[in-house]
Amino acid sequence: MTYVITFWTCYILYMEYKAVANMRLRHLAAESRRPDQLTVLVRNVPPDPDESVNEHVEHFFCVNHPDHYLCHQVVYNANDLAKLVAQRKAMQNWLTYYENKFERKPSSRPTTKTGYGGFWGTTVDAIDFYTSKMDILAEQEAVEREKIMNDPKAIMPAAFVSFRSRWGTAVCAQTQQCHNPTIWLTEWAPEPRDVFWDNLAIPYVELSIRRLLTTVALFFLIFCFMIPIAFVQSLANLEGIQKVLPFLKPVIEMKTVKSVIQGFLPGIALKIFLIILPTILMTMSQIEGYTSLSYLDRRSAEKYFWFIIVNVFLGSIITGTAFQQLKSFLEQPPTEIPKTVGVSIPMKATFFITYIMVDGWAGIAAEILRVVPLVIFHLKNTFLVKTEQDRQQAMDPGHLDFATSEPRIQFYFLLGLVYAAVAPILLPFIIVFFAFAYVVFRHQVINVYDQKYESGARYWPDVHRRLIICLIISQLLMMGLLSTKKFAKVTALLLPQPILTFWFYRYCAGRFESAFSKFPLQEAMVKDTLEKATEPNLNLKEYLKDAYVHPVFKGNDFDRPRVVDEEESNPLVRTKRTSQGTTRYNSEASSSATTTPVANNDSPRLM
Repeated sequence: MTYVITFWTCYILYMEYKAVANMRLRHLAAESRRPDQLTVLVRNVPPDPDESVNEHVEHFFCVNHPDHYLCHQVVYNANDLAKLVAQRKAMQNWLTYYENKFERKPSSRPTTKTGYGGFWGTTVDAIDFYTSKMDILAEQEAVEREKIMNDPKAIMPAAFVSFRSRWGTAVCAQTQQCHNPTIWLTEWAPEPRDVFWDNLAIPYVELSIRRLLTTVALFFLIFCFMIPIAFVQSLANLEGIQKVLPFLKPVIEMKTVKSVIQGFLPGIALKIFLIILPTILMTMSQIEGYTSLSYLDRRSAEKYFWFIIVNVFLGSIITGTAFQQLKSFLEQPPTEIPKTVGVSIPMKATFFITYIMVDGWAGIAAEILRVVPLVIFHLKNTFLVKTEQDRQQAMDPGHLDFATSEPRIQFYFLLGLVYAAVAPILLPFIIVFFAFAYVVFRHQVINVYDQKYESGARYWPDVHRRLIICLIISQLLMMGLLSTKKFAKVTALLLPQPILTFWFYRYCAGRFESAFSKFPLQEAMVKDTLEKATEPNLNLKEYLKDAYVHPVFKGNDFDRPRVVDEEESNPLVRTKRTSQGTTRYNSEASSSATTTPVANNDSPRLM
């Protein structure tokens, strides 16, 4: 039976991988012109004693790509400028609020206090106060811009380089540029709205160290996650609170307070930690230095997946914290680990049925009802909305959170594989979950959520790999379960399964994965030829000049670049809802890096 499940799963995964790869290639062939099709991100530009980074980039690509190089935009470290821009946006919003208030009631000018949030300090005229604040910040911003332009240290060894054709872009992005493989590193540039500007200012040499430290931190987060929860929950009992805060003893001894502390606080403590977990994992991914929002989502999903495997799956099967599980695993031979876990699997079938109904079915119902976003909107609308911009931000439906939704769905896939042969009674509950999940998420993507970026299904290789991991885990646990039932000969027959599954994964990666990281030169030439035939007078330099300009260099224009608006008006999936004019992605400008467009000349210029 396990071989039937394995071969059927591999067959479905193969057909799905093939279908997704073909859809991606058709999408790339059919999509309209976008800046990322003609741009590469160059990192680790080597220093030159005679040329600036700007001149060095131009010189290198003029020499090595003379027929295809068009222009470039160097990357600047503008951390202080980004903070000033964010502050000025906040001041502008307050100024607009008080001006509207004065228009509604011109008989008296509005006042505010000079302290934080207007809650304390000297009472002053609000319009004059925020106007003066705006003027001061505008002057500081102008000084900071000039400082960045004149400081060579503000120029990072990176640039967005644009080409005249997709063919030339593909050649540059997919080849080694120098005999030294550690410099002049090129990769496909993310689309403009997908760029995570903060990480462009991170020196490339730091990335390996950052990722190593993040991996170590993730290990301790996964296996020690219950330690801070246990500490907080220890304070949730009466003795712990009285020991730490003895002056609260009279309050704690009240019957109502005692019941709340004993009944609700432990669960609330666990829930709070689980709510902030995705934020922690996303922060760790940002520290790793990835330069696109899509890649950050993929890395966060990877981390969340392993957290669920250890703390939810193994944590539910084996009693004790993850750290205790790790200790027990280290104290026994590796061959005994599947046996230790496998013996507990049948006994937990009832628990996981309940878990599917409580977390899975209820989670899908909560997704379609969106009760929490509705409550948050009304709270914002009541207490925080001051201007029309605030209202638009409060009404922003957000985007589908791949970093948490996708690993949770894969967890249910793992449960189905593990219990398909052990306790098939679990399968109807999982099938119902996937059926409702398909209907609900399809509705949410089409009618509710905004599209944050378009990566063209680059997520799929990561999804495929984690599904293969789920399949191998189920095979190892089945071997461990059978070994506890004294079926040694049957267990030996199952040994080839993980090996064949891993070989299948390697075959699929070699067969299809290149379609998700490379663009065929043949397809690039076809698109270039068609574009030249249909638009012979196209001015690519004009089209690309503002594509990768950071929002903080937009001056008083806080809107998104023109190319981003074009992308949102031509989505991959036509939706029934229209995006609000201003979303929270517009304000993701507080960063440590920025770019300015550079034409084929020696001095950078701001747009």
